[in-house]
Amino acid sequence: MTAEVVLALGSNLGDRLANLRAAVEALQRRGIEITAASSVWETEPVPPGQPTFLNAVVRGRCALDPRHLLVLAKEIERALGRRPGPRWGPRVIDIDILFYGNERVSEPDLEIPHPRITERPFVLLPLAEVWPGELPVLGAAPAEFLASLDTSGAVKLVEPLLPPAAGAPSTAG
Repeated sequence: MTAEVVLALGSNLGDRLANLRAAVEALQRRGIEITAASSVWETEPVPPGQPTFLNAVVRGRCALDPRHLLVLAKEIERALGRRPGPRWGPRVIDIDILFYGNERVSEPDLEIPHPRITERPFVLLPLAEVWPGELPVLGAAPAEFLASLDTSGAVKLVEPLLPPAAGAPSTAG
């Protein structure tokens, strides 16, 4: 049995675009079928005082349950060089589970849907490209949440997350 998943990717250390692409490649190698990839967005860090982030969102299908998907995401982060540091601090790569089908998960280290989706333009802007309609569980489209947020610090890059040769469809425009 497979589930539709939506993952947010972020990087603000090193070759940020290469880090995002390496994360997607690692997800694919581990059995996550990527069905859509957003544009890459450059955004101001939260909190300020660190390098700017590149952010993207991918939509896909996987056979892992939410717990094992989290374990996989953390394994990939470590393999790509992420080290323990302050919460919301600089990072080589960050992989967050935004949605797992229509499921709600509330555990100490795993909350689905991600609890801060609706207040983060750096997630909502790329999310709107891969899932423009009503979001699972939340009952509204990304544009509805974005309407009340300041998005002036976000810039969509011309460079796609995945090169066309990578075979992953992009719904980014």
